[in-house]
Amino acid sequence: MRTALTILGVSVGIGAVLFLVSLGYGLQNAVLNRITTTDSLLTLDVGPGPSNIVVLDRAKLDEIAAIPEVSEISPVFNLSGQISYGDLTGDSLIYGVDSAFFRLSGTVPKYGEVFGPEDSYGAVVSSAAAKLFNLTPEEVIGKKVSLSFLVTKEDTGELFNEIYLIKKEESYEIKGVVEDENSSFMFISSATLTDLDSGKYAQAKVKVSKDVYMEEVKAKIMETGLIVSSLSETIDQAKKIFRIVQIVLALFGLVALVVSAIGMFNTMTVTLLERINDIGIMRAIGASAGDIRILFLIESVIMGFLGGMGGIVIGYTGGEIANFAVNVLAKSFGGQALNLFYRPLWFLGFIIVFSTLIGFFTGLYPARKASRLNPLDALRYK
Repeated sequence: MRTALTILGVSVGIGAVLFLVSLGYGLQNAVLNRITTTDSLLTLDVGPGPSNIVVLDRAKLDEIAAIPEVSEISPVFNLSGQISYGDLTGDSLIYGVDSAFFRLSGTVPKYGEVFGPEDSYGAVVSSAAAKLFNLTPEEVIGKKVSLSFLVTKEDTGELFNEIYLIKKEESYEIKGVVEDENSSFMFISSATLTDLDSGKYAQAKVKVSKDVYMEEVKAKIMETGLIVSSLSETIDQAKKIFRIVQIVLALFGLVALVVSAIGMFNTMTVTLLERINDIGIMRAIGASAGDIRILFLIESVIMGFLGGMGGIVIGYTGGEIANFAVNVLAKSFGGQALNLFYRPLWFLGFIIVFSTLIGFFTGLYPARKASRLNPLDALRYK
C-alpha cells in the first residue's frame, strides 16, 4: 500500500507538470494557428517609405519581382467607401486584393471562406461590417451588397482635392467573415477595380522562395526606400513569450513533483529499515553487496517509471476534462471551441525518462546504504 501510494504521489506530480506544460503548448498553437499559414511565414510585408516620400507603385513592384529569390507578389490598395444592403448603408474601408493575398497574409475567415480566382465578385468582410446591417456573421454569408467609393482627383488648377462618389453597378456576394469587432472593412477582388486602380499601393505581400533568403530579400527591398516587416518576426517574438509562459507553468508543476520525489525517497528509506534482516539473510546465503544495490535501484526505478506512466494518464485525463469544460462554457457564451491542450510526443517521452531518473536518483542513497550493511549486524538488527 505504501509503495502504491508513493507511485500515485509521483503520478500526481508528473501529471501536474504535463497538464500545465501542455496547456502552455495548447495556448501557443491556438493563437499562432489563427494568425499564420505556411506561406505567411515566408512572406514579407512591404509598404511605402516614411512620410510616403517613396511610394509603392507598379515600378517598385516590378523591381521587387526582379529579385531572384522572390516567388510571388500580391499588391493591396485601399479605398474609402460605403456598403449598401437593402435600405441600409454604412461606411467601410475597401481593400482591393487578389485571391493569393489571404494565403500570403495568413488571413483565415472565422465563418465561411475566402473568394478564389474564379469568384470575381466575391467578398470577405469583418464582423464589425456585418453588424452595420444588424446581421450576425453567420447570417451575412451569402448576402449580396452594393458598393460606392469615395475617391479624390487632384485639381491641377487649384490647391485642393475634389471628392467623387462612384457607385459600382455590380453586386458582391459575401463569402466569408473575418473576426474583427473594432473596424469595418471589406476585401474584394482587385480585378473588379481596374478603373479605380491608381497604380499606387498601400502594401504588398512578397513571398520568398525559401526562409534562408528572408533577410537577404528584406535588405534588398529596404535599399529601395520601402518599409519591410514580416509575420515571422512577430511569430518569433510570440514564441519567446509563450516559452516563458511554459517555463513558469512547468515550475508550478515541479513543486508537486519535488514533493512526490521526497515522498519516494522517504519510502525507500523506510523500506531499507524494514528489510535489514532480509538483507542479512541474503548476504549470508551468498548475495553480494552489488546484488543488494541492484535490487534497491531496480525497485526505485520501477516506481519512478510507473509514476511517469501514471502521470501521463492523470495529466492527459485532466487536460481532456478541463478542455471539455472550457469549451462547453465557451459555447454557452457564443464562443468557438478550441483545443487548449497540446502534448508533443517528445515531451511525453521526456516525462517517462525524467520520472525514471527521479526513481533512480532517489534510490541511490538507500541502495548504497543497504549494500554497505555488515551481514552480522543486519542479522542481529531488531
